[in-house]
Amino acid sequence: MFEVKTIALFVITALAEIIGCYLPYLWLKEDKSILLLIPAALSLALFAWLLSLHPDASGRVYAAYGGVYICVALLWLWVVDGVKPTMWDVIGGAVALLGMAIIIFAPKSV
Repeated sequence: MFEVKTIALFVITALAEIIGCYLPYLWLKEDKSILLLIPAALSLALFAWLLSLHPDASGRVYAAYGGVYICVALLWLWVVDGVKPTMWDVIGGAVALLGMAIIIFAPKSV
């Protein structure tokens, strides 16, 4: 169950980061309202707080989080941007997830 909670927390964290970066992009590049910066700032604050909830050392968490972020960003590319990931995107995402799993779930020496 620890593994499911850890991965779910990583996914929620990645979504908070992506949303926090996507909303300013909409303002800057898509001529949307500057008011989008308010939920963007809140989303990025949520992202930072969510990272602090992980029980492991921060450097290890950031390294492992990167693998999940890659996969969530590829899903965002597909679902939000409407661009289907290539076979190489999928392979790269799988390798990133494997790296995340090794970092987080491997036995730790004291």
